[in-house]
Amino acid sequence: MTTARIQIDYGVCTGHTRCYAVAPDVFHLDDDSRAVIRRQLVTASRLDEVEQAAMACPERAILVERAD
Repeated sequence: MTTARIQIDYGVCTGHTRCYAVAPDVFHLDDDSRAVIRRQLVTASRLDEVEQAAMACPERAILVERAD
């Protein structure tokens, strides 16, 4: 089964909230509107959604690492 690990580089995240708009079950927002990961590991059924959320980040602050 394909899974993926999600990480956020908070050094470059500025709080555009686009990842949350794409994957609200995976991310939530802190008081500064920066993304916080709800689920660090996701399964194959959520992988496309998480990869789209990462691509929606203008700073490319979200890293999705597949673990097959």
